[in-house]
Amino acid sequence: MMKNKRILSIKKSRVCGLALLAIVATYSCVPSKTLLEENSDVPDQYQNQLEDSLNSASVRWKEFFSDPQLSALIDTALIRNQELNIILQQVEMAKNEIRTRKGEYLPSVNIQAGAEVEKVGAYTRNGAVEEQLEIKEGEEFPEPLSNFMVGSYASWEVDVWKKLRNAKKAAVFEYLSSIEGKNFMVTNLVSEVAASYYELVALDSQLAIIEENLAIQTNALAMVKLQKTAARATELAVRRFEAEVLKNQSQKYAIQQKIKETENKINFLIGRSPQPILRNSEGFIDKEIAAVNPGIPSQLLQNRPDIRQAEYELAAAKLDVKVAKANFYPSLGIKAGVGLEAFKPKFLTSTPQSLLYNVVGDVVAPLINRNAIKAAYGNANARQIQAVYEYEKAILNAYIEVANQLSNIDNLNKSYELKVGQVQALNESIDISIRLFQSARADYMEVLLTQRDALESSEELVETKKDQMLAKVGMYRALGGGWDR
Repeated sequence: MMKNKRILSIKKSRVCGLALLAIVATYSCVPSKTLLEENSDVPDQYQNQLEDSLNSASVRWKEFFSDPQLSALIDTALIRNQELNIILQQVEMAKNEIRTRKGEYLPSVNIQAGAEVEKVGAYTRNGAVEEQLEIKEGEEFPEPLSNFMVGSYASWEVDVWKKLRNAKKAAVFEYLSSIEGKNFMVTNLVSEVAASYYELVALDSQLAIIEENLAIQTNALAMVKLQKTAARATELAVRRFEAEVLKNQSQKYAIQQKIKETENKINFLIGRSPQPILRNSEGFIDKEIAAVNPGIPSQLLQNRPDIRQAEYELAAAKLDVKVAKANFYPSLGIKAGVGLEAFKPKFLTSTPQSLLYNVVGDVVAPLINRNAIKAAYGNANARQIQAVYEYEKAILNAYIEVANQLSNIDNLNKSYELKVGQVQALNESIDISIRLFQSARADYMEVLLTQRDALESSEELVETKKDQMLAKVGMYRALGGGWDR
């Protein structure tokens, strides 16, 4: 007997030793990959710019866009824009994911109650036991046998390797990333409404210029008809002036269509059905454009929501690598339950006879065929590397956007000054050409071409002014302004 116990003890020791050896082998065979470190370096200053920390991104959009009608449109868009509201729901879902992850590393406690009725066959193990009990006790065994139970049980995975806590932290970073995604959407929405508003105002100015030019051309057409009556002009001149008037009348309808489409674009952005857009188009050409201060490049890391979004995504990806690696390690689980059980309800409260409880602890570790875990770990590492490149790309893209807008603003300012002089000269030449034509010192083509050139130059001036306004909006967006209400 002692010999059998000794053999059994030796066998148990060997089993325990093999289990321990398997766990150690599992731990030692865990693959390891080096995380790629991100590079967030940016130049000290923008090209041809002084190193000044004054940054227009810190100005709230209500102060940056002083037009009250534009401010009202942006306010409405921030409340009713469907795409923004969709993103807000994504933020809410990311917030709920944190609660889910948090619950995974806390103990789970459940309540259970049940009742059952069982009739076993006489020639089964349970049936034979019941028959023996009847013979021994002299009492008939209940048939069928009922059973009633009420109790609670708990399960808990002990987070030894911080797998669950890291998963919860990753969910927090994903939530913060979703907030920055929402902020980036707000920045783009504010900029898009402002840009569409300035396009609409520019179209109004173009329409006004065509109306003025049509009045001039109509007067010129009447003059040419009088000249023809006096035999000082030909039918060809009359027809050419008529064609020019019709051409500009046709262009007027094309601009009216663009106005309608731009109005509806703004209506879509602010989440309402098509209707006229209230706007202030007076003095568009003469509007002063305030200077935009770019600050220093390093401020982009804090002001641009898309950069911060990529940064949080990178932080979450790093934690996901740790979570994936922890799957190689043994997991410790604890289960416990306590309750009351009896074959008649009246005996449920008869303790300790009806009391039941259990406590179970187990350690589980992957040993063979770990391909799925290795693949998940490899994917997590690849996503971390991808997140590094996304972060670096966001920084580079932001810097280039600001640099492009700085160059664009400078060139547009120079171009606008030249076009102002061009328009002034051509508008003066219209009166000169008409006087020369009346005195027979210029032919009708000179008058016609002068009016055409004056119209085109005026339209180009409006386009340049519009581009200046859009460049101001683009710079504000590129610097990361507009998301902070």
